[in-house]
Amino acid sequence: MINMVFLGPPGAGKGTQSEQITKDFDIVQVSTGDILRLSVKEGTDLGKLAKEYMDKGELVPDDVIIGLVRDRLQEKDCANGFILDGFPRSIPQAEALDEMLERDLNISLSHVISLEVNDDTIVERLTGRRVCENCKKGYHITFDPPKNDNICDNCGGRLIHRDDDKKETIMKRLQVYHNQTEKLKKYYSDKDILQTVDGEKTPENVYKEIVRILS
Repeated sequence: MINMVFLGPPGAGKGTQSEQITKDFDIVQVSTGDILRLSVKEGTDLGKLAKEYMDKGELVPDDVIIGLVRDRLQEKDCANGFILDGFPRSIPQAEALDEMLERDLNISLSHVISLEVNDDTIVERLTGRRVCENCKKGYHITFDPPKNDNICDNCGGRLIHRDDDKKETIMKRLQVYHNQTEKLKKYYSDKDILQTVDGEKTPENVYKEIVRILS
């Protein structure tokens, strides 16, 4: 069974690769952001608790996030395996996750894969992204440009450069990754579970390497 965590900086390609993995291996992608939004919307006990922190502009505590992940992983569609997306982000979260998986679900992580991409490549990838303000179709000014500058091929809408994809924001996100999340590589390496993949190759070649690891 594949129970995995994907590591890598923002823009490394984790989302793209996860989408393909879930199709080919019949497992689900579990996004903590999605869980959080859904739990708040549905008004679950943990969702209400999380909303209290979010309404105050505070980070949702690790124990609440762990509870949400635990509940999500107990759902039927996770029975064949899962990819954790966006969690854990720190050593304490990783430790809490390991404890929860063993104690409450009687399982453990089978794979931790880190996509290795340097900062310059990340900045080039993310600053070049554009999205249609109408239909939300995505483009890249270098790798996947529209036929006409700043005009969506799909609906003719205006393409915008999101704040999240501007260089200043990206550099801050990379700093957080290097200061906090990147430390997880040593944590999982010490557990002899970490595998690294060169995320600068083409998406097709990156995926081939991931399949080799998972098969």
